[in-house]
Amino acid sequence: MRELLEAVADGSLSPVQAEAELRGYVTGEAGRFDAVRDQRRGIPEAILAAGKSAEQVVALAETALETTGRALLTRVSDSQFVALETHLEATAPDAVIDRWSTTVRVTTAEYEQPSLDATVGIATGGTVDGPVADEAAAVCLDAGATVDRVDDIGVAALDRTLDQLDRLREADVLIVVAGREGALPTVVAGLVDTPVIGVPVSSGYGHGGDGEAALAGMLQSCTVLSVVNVDAGFVAGGQATLIGRAIDAARD
Repeated sequence: MRELLEAVADGSLSPVQAEAELRGYVTGEAGRFDAVRDQRRGIPEAILAAGKSAEQVVALAETALETTGRALLTRVSDSQFVALETHLEATAPDAVIDRWSTTVRVTTAEYEQPSLDATVGIATGGTVDGPVADEAAAVCLDAGATVDRVDDIGVAALDRTLDQLDRLREADVLIVVAGREGALPTVVAGLVDTPVIGVPVSSGYGHGGDGEAALAGMLQSCTVLSVVNVDAGFVAGGQATLIGRAIDAARD
């Protein structure tokens, strides 16, 4: 405690950083940020931008950067991204910003990127499934895993799946993202001996087109796979990261 107080007094530690050390989270007007989730859970807290104002998104990202050296944001709109980018240009010009469709990762110049000896394969049924797959990939890349992305291999033309089979089999864990009837994860899971995480996507139309049909199809799969909620790319990325950490530890 004394060391923390002395660090705040001499300016080597900010009050926000001290609060994170003491409580594990930081409370601001935009909400609470769990600064030690990565240490406790192996997965960082992500800032869900949907439903928040641009000011709230910027404030939470600033807290994340100050306490952990990086901020991971999901479901970011164009206007929120512009506000965040403008703020960082003025306050942290050396920050590195990576953007994958609606997912954004910001790191400070001092942040040390972790390394994970695990490969996560991410496959999509079609181009429209890309943003959800991007969200999953961002989580895995944040953890330092190698991501091998294979897009547009949906079962409407099964040859597109089969000609990527060797590549899929090389991954330590697979995230398979698909909408419509959600058949792709089931097919892939029947052909590989690695864990498969199915992600249903609300990319269809008509009856069940909101992802309900894809979710039901994956839950009823006759092959062994895990399934996350509709459009839950972050959750799939988190699960794959935890599996990757276990594999990395076993290799050590």
